[in-house]
Amino acid sequence: MQPPPVPAGFRLLGLRAELLSSLDELGYEEPTPIQRQAIPHLLGGKDVLGQAATGTGKTAAFALPIINSIESDQRPQKNEPVALILAPTRELAVQVSEAMYQYGKSRGVKTLAIYGGQPIGRQLDSLKRGVHVVVATPGRAIDHLQRGSLKLGSVRTVVLDEADEMLDMGFTEDIETILEATPGQRQTVMFSATMPPRINAIAEQHQNDPVLVKISAAESAASRDLIDQRVYVVHKSHKPSALARILDVEAPSSAIIFCKTRTDVDELTVVMNGRGFRAEALHGGMDQQQRDRVMGRLRDGTAELLVATDVAARGLDVDALTHVVNYDIPSAPESYVHRIGRVGRAGREGTAITLATPRQRRLLNNIERLTKQKINVAKVPTIGDLRERQVDATVEALREALTAEDLDDYNDVLHRLKGEGSERTIALAAIKLAHTGRGAVLDEADIPDASHQFNDDDRRGGKGKKQGKRRDRHDSGTSGGRPQQGHDPNVGYVYVGVGRRGGVRPGDLVGAIANETGLAGRDIGPIRISDHYSVVGVPEASVEDVVGAIKRSTVKGKKTKARRYTD
Repeated sequence: MQPPPVPAGFRLLGLRAELLSSLDELGYEEPTPIQRQAIPHLLGGKDVLGQAATGTGKTAAFALPIINSIESDQRPQKNEPVALILAPTRELAVQVSEAMYQYGKSRGVKTLAIYGGQPIGRQLDSLKRGVHVVVATPGRAIDHLQRGSLKLGSVRTVVLDEADEMLDMGFTEDIETILEATPGQRQTVMFSATMPPRINAIAEQHQNDPVLVKISAAESAASRDLIDQRVYVVHKSHKPSALARILDVEAPSSAIIFCKTRTDVDELTVVMNGRGFRAEALHGGMDQQQRDRVMGRLRDGTAELLVATDVAARGLDVDALTHVVNYDIPSAPESYVHRIGRVGRAGREGTAITLATPRQRRLLNNIERLTKQKINVAKVPTIGDLRERQVDATVEALREALTAEDLDDYNDVLHRLKGEGSERTIALAAIKLAHTGRGAVLDEADIPDASHQFNDDDRRGGKGKKQGKRRDRHDSGTSGGRPQQGHDPNVGYVYVGVGRRGGVRPGDLVGAIANETGLAGRDIGPIRISDHYSVVGVPEASVEDVVGAIKRSTVKGKKTKARRYTD
């Protein structure tokens, strides 16, 4: 009998034959740079300090050597794993545990994820039965250590995954406690997207002559041809409309939109839902149950857009993800690489979209220097582009319907309409219903393209850099400070006398205004909520109507002051 094919690149790393067969079944072909560099050192028992962005294959880099070291007939001991993996979030712990199961199921490797938010009784039962590998969040690992249900005396390998994130979340003391409970002769592995001094301090204290494995941006996700990278240049006041137009044309099945702050996330989520998208917010102000509900909706297709901050999205892995959007161009080039690494995985194509204002050419240049790639500057789709996309989608839907086997079931409808129009007229009416039923509603105006200013700034060299420090007169102030006046004659601002301390959120203001004035959600914004008041952008012609409507109604159940904002 012919032996099963094995991935050639992985075969050269020294992994067991049955593990190579598992990789072949999973469709793995060649190791990524982090896997190629780290796996031989880990198989040799070396400590490793690795730096690489999301999407570079870090999980397999440490998971495969751990599984490789476990004998097929090695029975797991009660409460005593041989490997411990620490992860900052529940989502990442579950992701790593599932990967360990897939890689190791042919060898009988038993893995358990333990984290907060899950009944601890179930975890206690699994630990009593015995597992080879525990993947844990630091807090829940400490809980089990204190109960005596997790004993680390037999641990041979400890992995700190997303080590920088765990330190940022305040787990330093927990990590120290956990490492002190493990044998001194263990193998210690640390993987991190960034390498701040605190990481080096832990490495010096807890690792033995570690091998440094660093994957440059050029070798990581940003250099993959599978990711279509584009930047759209628009003035800040047009960014919500531009994003909606782009997504209408792109029609992603699942996308993450990155914003700078929690407030930006909440505001943009309201706007995108108002434009007919199924959007969910994810940020650090949400508890674990809320996070679980959001991720469940994204994974089962109930939601199509996840609007998130960088920190909240760390460790998330969505298989169906097709698009990553930088609503604000990241000031740190490394953040760009980290974000877009969430698409283009496992041989799948993906799209990375970035929105930039005309004065942000320097930030794009920094990213291009780091990734050694030019990013295509594209034009925002026009109304004509949108209409063509919508017509194409309707045609495809009707073509699929034409192949259905139950078309004769609708003959009765056609017979009843006999005499009320020609078959062509009836067909056109049915097409209209199908077209509008799919949400194919056109915007009223094209969105001004600012890419010519973007390129002009670049050609001016030093002048452009100096001018880039000035605030763009078109910036609306949605990311900080007060909305700036004069940036768009079609937008006016309304002062509302209640703010953050009154419990007001963007959705409350949008709802109050839309319900009383008939304005659509897409016509409302930007919104800036301060401690004691809020400022809302609305069409200039509607300012007085909005002021009167707010005075007549309530916001969060309370009467409030309102006036034109002129400060």
